[in-house]
Amino acid sequence: MASTQTTATDPVCGMTVDLAESRHSEHEGQSYYFCSAGCQKKFEADPAGVLATFAAKQAAKTAGESGNAGEKQSTQNTKHSCCGGSSTKPRNQAPSSLVSLSPNTSTSSSTAIYTCPMHPEIEQVGPGDCPICGMDLEPKFVNAADEGDDEQYTDMKRRFWIGTALSVPLLLIAMGPMVGLPVHDWISGTTMGWLQLVLATPIVLWCGWPLLVRGAKSFRSMNLNMFSLIAVGTLAAYLFSLVVVLLPGLIPAAFFENGMPPLYFEASAVIITLVLLGQVLELRARQQTGGAIRELMQLTPETATRITEDGEEEVGLDAVHKGDRLRVRPGEKVPVDGRVVSGSSSIDESMLTGEPIPVEKSEGDDITGGTLNQTGALVMEAVGVGGDTVLSRIVQMVADAQRSRAPIQKLADVVARYFVPAVIVCSIVAFIGWAMFGPEPQLAHAFVAAVAVLIIACPCALGLATPMSVMVGVGRGAKEGVLIKNAEVLEVMEKVDTIVVDKTGTLTQGRPEVTTIETFGQWSESDVLTLAAAVETQSEHPLAQAVVRRAKADKLTLAEATDFTSTTGGGVRGIVNEHGVLIGKAELLAEQDITGIDAGREKAGSHQAEGATVVFVAIDHSLAAILAISDPIKDSTPAALKTLHELGLKVVMLTGDAEPTAKAVAAKLGIDEFHAGVSPEDKHDFVRKLKESGKTVAMCGDGINDAPALAEANVGIAMGTGTGVAIESAGVTLVGGDLRGVAAASNLSRKTMSNIRQNLFFAFIYNALGIPVAAGLLYPFFGVLLSPMIAAAAMSFSSVSVIANALRLRAAKLA
Repeated sequence: MASTQTTATDPVCGMTVDLAESRHSEHEGQSYYFCSAGCQKKFEADPAGVLATFAAKQAAKTAGESGNAGEKQSTQNTKHSCCGGSSTKPRNQAPSSLVSLSPNTSTSSSTAIYTCPMHPEIEQVGPGDCPICGMDLEPKFVNAADEGDDEQYTDMKRRFWIGTALSVPLLLIAMGPMVGLPVHDWISGTTMGWLQLVLATPIVLWCGWPLLVRGAKSFRSMNLNMFSLIAVGTLAAYLFSLVVVLLPGLIPAAFFENGMPPLYFEASAVIITLVLLGQVLELRARQQTGGAIRELMQLTPETATRITEDGEEEVGLDAVHKGDRLRVRPGEKVPVDGRVVSGSSSIDESMLTGEPIPVEKSEGDDITGGTLNQTGALVMEAVGVGGDTVLSRIVQMVADAQRSRAPIQKLADVVARYFVPAVIVCSIVAFIGWAMFGPEPQLAHAFVAAVAVLIIACPCALGLATPMSVMVGVGRGAKEGVLIKNAEVLEVMEKVDTIVVDKTGTLTQGRPEVTTIETFGQWSESDVLTLAAAVETQSEHPLAQAVVRRAKADKLTLAEATDFTSTTGGGVRGIVNEHGVLIGKAELLAEQDITGIDAGREKAGSHQAEGATVVFVAIDHSLAAILAISDPIKDSTPAALKTLHELGLKVVMLTGDAEPTAKAVAAKLGIDEFHAGVSPEDKHDFVRKLKESGKTVAMCGDGINDAPALAEANVGIAMGTGTGVAIESAGVTLVGGDLRGVAAASNLSRKTMSNIRQNLFFAFIYNALGIPVAAGLLYPFFGVLLSPMIAAAAMSFSSVSVIANALRLRAAKLA
């Protein structure tokens, strides 16, 4: 679509600007446009450097978004920019610009993309704070490392401890007389004022500077948040006290207490210190929620042994490229995803599948980065490196889910949108009420009440309620091998009442074995197996592989089959040693007028009643044998189904197997409902009908063959080892491929959503009760007027209580 360009991207801050209204400069014959004089000045001071940095930002953004291809297309718009202006941009914009950049309060040169955990539409290069809520941003992509978060945590902790060291003597000086300390005997009134000013000024103007800056930004962009209230409250107390010390004659007599104007330095200083404590605790808690991600990232070794023409060399993982040959010695971890080129060994895949039994690997087998090589030496070819490994995709999936927003968050967002303006109005009303009707000194009481209302009503607990629970809950699930795609899935999973499962690989081990061979006519077991396995060698079907494994186990010599053909859902045929061999369902053989089928059906019934799948083998147009093939039920399946039933969930089994086989498995496991002979299309239609009947459905499949049903279900659950297709096609991925993971996912969603509701209740009740108390509700009855310092302590406690409640999820029992 051709159109005249009306906007451009500011190369300094990344904001989208209007060409007609923006400033511009020329460099090497090209025009560049800027949102403000400040950005223009930075550009003109070093054009080449600015353009090089911006190019790096674009590359980082493009690399990050390519790793998230396949996610639902978001068209969330943002009105927040680095200069408090407005821009409207789709979130998944092409890399011609970076999305919704906000001011970077850090001087870091990092090109990592940072985002807000509560407002994921806000993104910028490098650490900083959110222009909507003021929260510290965190890395969007896990491979960006955690340096930014560590820097923020260290900086806030330093400011808090310095603030604490200065607040203690300030409190002793200001509050000492109230507890009987003869402070006035030691220090005169004038000296006391100056001493308090000296102690309070570093706390307010240095320790609290980040808080005041965020408050100023919120007023400039009119995105009022908790920092708006903190900035107004603390600056009001500090500036009033400053006037008292410097120009006491300007203070009205209505403020005087005991013939002197009051000082509130200690209130502003302690409020700042307590808010810094809340910030330190919040940053620390957010670091703890990333524990699951850090544990996953530590599974891979730091180096790999690469085989070159000149020998072997040890290189960092970032230097490993696709196609490189790597040596993995016994006891070493597999560095990247790859394929075994030579050697054989047993691989401990418990970190990925949860299964403690090592898996034998030999030439041609796939191996996964992070798994442990136990017994033998291997040479592997790197297939997936960097962000393309299974482990990297899992890590990024967990990180994305931790930042996602549950639909219930909308409630908090709506409240927060109107809350801060309402609090400011309440503060003004409280001031007017006390000034008109309060006891002497009226203005002093009015001022204290107004500041207390501003401080106690900070909505930080409300903002933290949902994202903290989501972050902790998703991390807890990751430790159990339950990977949640986003918070919306977590919320929907709680409402699921019907679980639809496949049989093979979900309820059973997915590795069927030939258990019985019954022959007809003159054919022996070995003859039938030799001919059947020769044909089945060319098939990828699990039942075909079972026949081939049995032939290899019996050490039979297989000839090569010719004229091989396959009938989808029916069977296979071929010619072996001049014998025509047809293998498949009884219906397929009947269509080809094979003789002796009725005798085979009679024999097949007893095997099917025990849960076996029966395959018919015809040789030269006559039934030669039936093969009973069983897929053993996983040891964990009965206990998992019991847990699902205890949770009140209905379990429905859909399988392509014959009716008798499906019935036997369903009866043995206590399945509520089953349907046999179901195709992938039938599974999709069945799930759709369940939804139309009012059920909330979770579908369990392998994420590939069952993709239509997974997409149709309210929640798709991919069973298996977390392949790329499975991760992209389902809302939940169970890394271990174990049905216990379904019960764990259900428990996780219920516990997390319950935790969110508890947090929201605490936050709402706290503010509903705190504001009237701060405004002076208790004064007529008990003569108590809440101090701003007590209000600040209460506000910080509310945030801490929400964080502590969310962290309880780390110890939640899921299965």
